[in-house]
Amino acid sequence: MSTDLTLVLGGARSGKSRHAESLIAAAPGPRVYIATAQIWDEEMADRVARHQQDRGPGWTTVEEPLDLPGTLRRHAVPGTNVLVDCLTLWLSNLMMADADIPARSAQLLETLAAVEGRVVLVSNEVGLGIVPDNALARRFRDHAGRLHQDVAALAGRVVFVAAGLPMVLKGERP
Repeated sequence: MSTDLTLVLGGARSGKSRHAESLIAAAPGPRVYIATAQIWDEEMADRVARHQQDRGPGWTTVEEPLDLPGTLRRHAVPGTNVLVDCLTLWLSNLMMADADIPARSAQLLETLAAVEGRVVLVSNEVGLGIVPDNALARRFRDHAGRLHQDVAALAGRVVFVAAGLPMVLKGERP
């Protein structure tokens, strides 16, 4: 278990990214934002621009939709604070690329267990709703649920955010 690894979960527009950013902003040292989103349309481009503007200066942004383990190995070094937003977009990208999700998830877990910098991971909790009506959505939900459980087991802190309110599920309150 890594005390410098935090998993922040929540639903869409729950405030999870804002909370994760505040955890990194409060820590001394360089701040790296690893963005897993891919921009497919104008609406997504606007969302990304708003996120960047809201973060303000002082962040290095690295866009990486697929090789999250490699990017973390390069950037999550002692003294550096890394925010990954988000794991569920990363999973979506992997599924669209027809990647081996269990193998890629295992690579991520190995990397997270080995990195030495502070890492905060953001992800959408997708298991609170109804069972999806199609196989692709059920596979996505299942992959996300397994990944969340595995990352939570490694993390020193797990936070669930609802209505902008962080609830610590594991570890100390920051």
